[in-house]
Amino acid sequence: MTTGRFTKVEMTGQFRRVLPQGLRSFLFAPGNHPRRAEKVLQVGADVAVFDLEDAVATAEKERARAAVASALSKPRDCKAYVRVNSFDTRWCFSDLEAVVIRGLDGIVVPKVESAKQMQAIAVRISELEQQAGMEAGRTDLIAIIETALGVMRAEEIAAATPRLSRLAFGGADYTNDLNLEWTAEERELDFARARLSHASRLAGIEPPVDTVVVQIKDLERFRRSARLGKQMGFLGKLCIHPDQVAVCHEVFTPTQAELEHAQAIVFAFEEAEAQGLAAIQHKGAFVDYPVAHKARRVLALARSR
Repeated sequence: MTTGRFTKVEMTGQFRRVLPQGLRSFLFAPGNHPRRAEKVLQVGADVAVFDLEDAVATAEKERARAAVASALSKPRDCKAYVRVNSFDTRWCFSDLEAVVIRGLDGIVVPKVESAKQMQAIAVRISELEQQAGMEAGRTDLIAIIETALGVMRAEEIAAATPRLSRLAFGGADYTNDLNLEWTAEERELDFARARLSHASRLAGIEPPVDTVVVQIKDLERFRRSARLGKQMGFLGKLCIHPDQVAVCHEVFTPTQAELEHAQAIVFAFEEAEAQGLAAIQHKGAFVDYPVAHKARRVLALARSR
C-alpha cells in the first residue's frame, strides 16, 4: 500500500504538499464488473481507476460501490483510485462515503467547473479519513477538466485545495460541450491543453494528465495523441484499454538516448559551472541554466519511475 501524500504542518494545521511522482498511465475499469476490476490491477498500469461514473449505468451506480470497495482490498502492484460521479449529481458524496476506506489511494472527480466543488469534496474526504482511522491527507485528489467552463476556470481549480495533486483533461466531453470535431490531429484541443499546463504550473502542482483516446484498437492514434500531450507539458495519459498502457509508458518514459543526452548535458554544465561559466556549447547546441534544468528534470523523472 502507498504512503501518505500529504504531511500535516502542526503550526498551521494545514497540509503540506508531497507530490506523487512517476505516474504515467491511469487505466479505467467499470466499477460494477468485478472481473474487469480485478484485471485492471494486474496489467501494469501505474494507476488503476475504478469507475463509478460514465462506465456504470444509472441503475447500477449504487450497487457498484460495494464492488469497488471490495476491489480496493485486492493485492496489486499499482495505485488504486476511484472516479466518483460529478459534484452536481446525487451520487457524488455517497460515492465518497463508500470508497474513502483503507486501500484507497486517490479520488478522481469528473466535470469539475469550480474551486468550490473541489474544496467541498476535499473537506468531506478529510472527515471520512478521520472516521476510517486513515492517515490524514493520504487520499490524493485529481480533477478532470472537460467543459468550456472548467477550462476557463482551470487556474482557480488547480489552486483550490492542497489535496489536489494534478488536473486531467477529458477530451470527449470537452469536444461534445463545444460541438468540436475531434480529429486525429487534435489541434482543436490545443487551447484546453495549454490552459491546463499553465494552470498546473501556476498552482505548483504536478503536470496534467492527458485525455483518453476512444479508438481503442488504433494504438498509433493513441501514440500520436500522447506525443501531442507530452509536447504540451502533460506527463501522463488516461487509458481505457489495457493495450494502451504500454504505449503510454513508451511515450512518457525517457528513452535511453534521452537519458544519456541529459546526463551528458548535466555533466558538461556542472564542469563549466565549477569554472565560473554558465553558458557553454555541447555538441553544437547552446546550454545555459534553463537547458541544464530541463536535463536534470529528465533524469529526475526517470529515477521516479
